[in-house]
Amino acid sequence: MIFNIFKKELKDTLRDKRTIMMMIVIPVLVFPVIMNVFVSISSSFQKEAQEKALKIGYVGSDQDLIIKKLEDCPSFLGKKEILYFSDSTELASALQIDSLQLGILTKGSFESSESKPFPQLKVDVLYDATELGMKERAQGYMDFIEREERNKRLDFLQIDEEKVTPIKSSYINVATSKEMIGKLAGGILPYVFIAFGFIGCMYPAIDLFTGEKERGTIETLLTTPVSRLKILIGKMGVVVLSGLLASLSALLGLYLSIEVFQLVDDPELLNVIHSILSPSFIFVLFSLSLPLTIFFAGVMIPIAIYAKTFKEAQSIITPLNIVMVLPAMVGFFPGIELNTTTACIPVVNVVLATKELIAGTLSNGLLVLSFSIMVLLAVIAVLVSYKRFDNETNVVS
Repeated sequence: MIFNIFKKELKDTLRDKRTIMMMIVIPVLVFPVIMNVFVSISSSFQKEAQEKALKIGYVGSDQDLIIKKLEDCPSFLGKKEILYFSDSTELASALQIDSLQLGILTKGSFESSESKPFPQLKVDVLYDATELGMKERAQGYMDFIEREERNKRLDFLQIDEEKVTPIKSSYINVATSKEMIGKLAGGILPYVFIAFGFIGCMYPAIDLFTGEKERGTIETLLTTPVSRLKILIGKMGVVVLSGLLASLSALLGLYLSIEVFQLVDDPELLNVIHSILSPSFIFVLFSLSLPLTIFFAGVMIPIAIYAKTFKEAQSIITPLNIVMVLPAMVGFFPGIELNTTTACIPVVNVVLATKELIAGTLSNGLLVLSFSIMVLLAVIAVLVSYKRFDNETNVVS
């Protein structure tokens, strides 16, 4: 009987074009569109930054050593145009109105004397921190000039550089590529997965409960010799299935972005992504998503039962989307890890467990704890939904 109700409600749901759009079409398209836009914009900005000729302001003469060295900087550091100013005030004003990208002020001189055979030239580099990459470009120029002058002095003094460099440090990253992706970018996948899971549940939940009240068909269904629990489970099954389909469609969209549209062209990154999107990963992700989606359905259904009209239900559930999905943003924050405390927080535990799963560092104990918490909440949500659905005044308008 539950299956018959489920089949009947599923047919009605699949006839609704709006539900199909939110459940399958949009989730499948969102990843390719987002990744295509992201790759295009990123490539455009990167190319523009590399080709942009920086206007560098300098207070002094074109005969100064610092300017001669700046003009000798290799082309891979980027194009540049040097403009001369009479004083630092004029230079600062030009930077503020964005007619310059960098400003250089020198203090002291490179000219040697008896008291200072090897003088130190102090250089202030002025830049606008709101323009991305300006500081890095300036550091590239100054590092090149400093390295050239230092090597000249070492050669003149006939000193081996190793003798004046007591420590040479190397920084080695011991994290694997999977761990890097999981910790740094692993919050994106569960966020989109959860967001579409919630949206996928929303329209079927409203239509199967509030919609039936509006259409006047709920009374006919309740006169059949079937317990209300079976009717609720049949209808809730369709809501949960819709949410899971939306989530899986988003995952399909990610797969299409990588395999079909080939928006990721780094072979090493592709190998890492292929190792992440394994059958075991999808199975664990589905296992975590199932109780979460039931929980979402259990939150929406009592509201849909209580609401008198489709519009009223939509106006209440839509803001709830922010409340439910907002904790999923915790995956974007660095330093927040899955532990005994966070594993007990709904939604947050699924996000952090997915991040750890992507990184390959998920503890079985914390996975079981997170899953158990979500199952418990799913059971509570079903009981609350049944209590509402069993109340005659809430069901019949």
